[in-house]
Amino acid sequence: MDYRLGTQCQFVQNQVMVNSEKDRASLLCMKALANRGRLDTVSQQMASHPQYLESFLRTQHYILYMDGPLPLPYRHYIAIMAAARHHCRYLVSLHSAQFLRVGGDPIWLQGLEAAPPRLQHLDHLNKVLAHQPWLTARSHIQALLKTGEQCWSLAELVQAVVLLAHCHSLCSFVFGSGSDSDGTPTPRVHHGTPPGYCLCDAANGNTTLSPPPAGPTEKASRRRSLDSSCEVACLLEQIKKSQEEIKERKGDRLHSQTLLHSDVEEEEEAMFSADPSRFVTDPEFGYQEFARREEDHFQVFRVQDYSWEDHGFSLVNRLYSDIGHLLDERFRNVASLPFPHSPDLKRAIWNYIHCIYGIRYDDYDYGEVNRLLERGLKLYIKAVACYPDSSKTPLCPLSWGPVKASEKVHVNLLVMEARLQAELLYALRAITQYMIA
Repeated sequence: MDYRLGTQCQFVQNQVMVNSEKDRASLLCMKALANRGRLDTVSQQMASHPQYLESFLRTQHYILYMDGPLPLPYRHYIAIMAAARHHCRYLVSLHSAQFLRVGGDPIWLQGLEAAPPRLQHLDHLNKVLAHQPWLTARSHIQALLKTGEQCWSLAELVQAVVLLAHCHSLCSFVFGSGSDSDGTPTPRVHHGTPPGYCLCDAANGNTTLSPPPAGPTEKASRRRSLDSSCEVACLLEQIKKSQEEIKERKGDRLHSQTLLHSDVEEEEEAMFSADPSRFVTDPEFGYQEFARREEDHFQVFRVQDYSWEDHGFSLVNRLYSDIGHLLDERFRNVASLPFPHSPDLKRAIWNYIHCIYGIRYDDYDYGEVNRLLERGLKLYIKAVACYPDSSKTPLCPLSWGPVKASEKVHVNLLVMEARLQAELLYALRAITQYMIA
């Protein structure tokens, strides 16, 4: 992902002396803040895994700014719609400011009803993918692609689907890392059973789960940086000092303009940190337990019949050039991240997330999920994956032994990528069914 490295970042880079891995992470952090004058929260959280962060930033930049059929304002507005489904003020605010910066019409930010009809028509697919992706059907694709003035092209729809899935899953990461700036959570309205039940539990006799103990969560601890291994706090301190020195220099117009631009951005984001509910229809629609659904026609999604490697990758790469390679790189990077625990545990986490979204692997023993994942970890994973709304869901702490900060980030990355792939599989299968019908 190409960024213009400002003189602020170059100054800090010369001051920070760390080993090669930390230096790589620091450089990525500085690239992420180069255009904004400050380090965005998501990059700061991910910096303990620089190899993954690099692929994430590259993919996100490509989706939002590089070649593609959708205009830039459409891309950021779709990101707003996706983030609003989970009431993620952080992402809604961020993309609202970016929407205006790329020439978007401010009137659209008054609410979804003020947006063009084409974007309003996308709302139903957004809702389904965000909460119950197994409902995604060929009819949804057909309705958007039907002939008419407000129809979508297939290429546009594929890019929109990738954007929706990317932002939905990113909401899970933001929620799990405590990066959202929402206020004190209110009691959650349950859309089904508590986040502790799964098809894995039903298959192994664990069908009775009590809700996690209630207790106050410390806002400060949830929002503090999880990136101790990357020394981001030290990096930010260096950046702050360098900015103060720059302010004291008279006649340096370049630095003054950079700092002024950063202040304007912050003002814009504060101005448009509007209530995400204005971009949401049917707010009561949410996640429901796939395992407890009574409708027989919603069958388990079997990876042996439709997989990312054999089907999804080639389809998305053909309809949206190069995005398949970028997404595949993300999946491979998160799978190859060093994990201090058993590789079987990582696979259990991934398969558990897919399981709660109705996706099953015929060659996997789901008894491993209950054997390897402690109950507290399962509750945490399900809350982050299925209920990432800080206005409704009090996040249960990750009660999993002596968990290091980077390990918690690792779990959050696994949740995000597994959820991303699950949504893509359902959406791309529906598109495939439309194409061959």
